[in-house]
Amino acid sequence: MCGRYATTRTSASLNDAFGAELADSFVELEADFNMAPTKLAPLVIARPADDGPPTRELLVAKWGLVPSWAKDPSIGNRMINARTETVAEKPAFKRAFGKRRAIVPADGYYEWYAGEGDPSSKKKAPKQPFYITPKDRSVLAMAGLYEFWRDDAAEEWLITYTILTTTAADDLGHLHDRMPLMLEPDAYEAWLDPTPHPTDELLGLLVPAAPGRLDAWPVSTAVNNHRHNGPELIDPLPTE
Repeated sequence: MCGRYATTRTSASLNDAFGAELADSFVELEADFNMAPTKLAPLVIARPADDGPPTRELLVAKWGLVPSWAKDPSIGNRMINARTETVAEKPAFKRAFGKRRAIVPADGYYEWYAGEGDPSSKKKAPKQPFYITPKDRSVLAMAGLYEFWRDDAAEEWLITYTILTTTAADDLGHLHDRMPLMLEPDAYEAWLDPTPHPTDELLGLLVPAAPGRLDAWPVSTAVNNHRHNGPELIDPLPTE
């Protein structure tokens, strides 16, 4: 799964990476080295255009997808990830998968390694967090979905998103059995296109990162607390 990640790039940097214009509602966010569910984060989407190809937009959305039919937005707390294997059928994600696909920009993400532990002890070994990022330190384009939910009481719209996950690549599977899906630049256009596409075609765009594409190193357990935030969270632990 993907339950924490880092996103520190400015809107100008994201515009360079994705060619996305700022949405009217966009607000510049501070760098976040411990992005946790329910927080606001940058999101790249595509809007249909009256004449010409869809226009890419950079907006701010809340992590944890709230389906349009939900009675209560708290359901989003359980919708931070969507499994690629079932995303096209699950009622919570099916409509968004059909026409509201997004890119979730990140610097890297965290996973927790459970370790082997002591077979003679009943206590579980403490989990060690790892930070995972592209070897070339380029922006990580995670595949996502987004939704609009209307709060009738406040007469406001809430924009939320989820991150798609898949079986972890062999070189990262020892850390965790799931990982977020990364999109390559040549898949951006088709993935973001809001017009209908065959399910098989869309699923074909979602492939795990190529072996050796990502770096991973152990980091401080300070990341376990979502209140901790700062560049020191991604610093490698000193080697003995």
